[in-house]
Amino acid sequence: MNLALRLSNPTQQSPAPTAGTQAATTSAGRADVLLELADIHLAFGGIKALQGVGFDVRRGEIRAIIGPNGAGKSSLLNVVGGVYQPQRGRVRFDGRSPARMQPALAARLGIARTFQNLALFSGMSVLDNIMAGRSLHMRCGLLAQALRLGPALREEIAQREVVERLIDFLEIQAWRKQPVGRLPYGLQKRVDLGRALAMQPQLLLLDEPMAGMNLEEKEDMCRFILDVREEFGTTVVLIEHDMGVVMDLSDRVVVLDYGRLIADGTPDAVRADPEVIRAYLGSDAA
Repeated sequence: MNLALRLSNPTQQSPAPTAGTQAATTSAGRADVLLELADIHLAFGGIKALQGVGFDVRRGEIRAIIGPNGAGKSSLLNVVGGVYQPQRGRVRFDGRSPARMQPALAARLGIARTFQNLALFSGMSVLDNIMAGRSLHMRCGLLAQALRLGPALREEIAQREVVERLIDFLEIQAWRKQPVGRLPYGLQKRVDLGRALAMQPQLLLLDEPMAGMNLEEKEDMCRFILDVREEFGTTVVLIEHDMGVVMDLSDRVVVLDYGRLIADGTPDAVRADPEVIRAYLGSDAA
């Protein structure tokens, strides 16, 4: 797919450092690192969800996180996105180490997320659901938007053009005016991806993007994930249980078990790791 899309916004500016965020100079040896997690500890009462987890994500790579149910995978994404606050550890994103990451700050810095359980507006159209992802880039106030005053109307037209390009990219033109709740599950997953892409993220977090899909839908989603990196240069971190998908898509793989990192490496290295085989893949994977 060679669409040469650019999700440009003429009114968009790079996010300035905000309170609680310290800009830092990345060392020459770490210039390729977009996200770095160091010694992340997260507990809910006596339950230890994450125990000293640390790894990095390089710019432009597809990084997979795997592990058994309850291993802490979704909790880890929630830490990166600011939903959960770790009791200990550091999240460093694009050279900044926020004192307290929050979802709104994560979005402004360039982190977008899809969820395992779809959280779309089922009664709204495909186009309007994806438009919701553009709210971050709206400069006019709510009143001006509601009244569709001159500047607000021009801004809405510009934002809709961005959304229409995403609809074309995801090949859902035929359903653009359909209520999302009436679409097959696989198409709803595409809409969810489109809404996240509408935020123009540097880092896209995908929580089980293939869950519940048939083989054809999985192949389509794999293609779109690869195209997202190719067309937009977006870095992707995904949680996925389908090992065929993980091994085919990923540049590197992190493996969690009971909140601990037990392996980190290339797909081939992880697949051959005895501890990973014992904890997750099973003896047949060897």
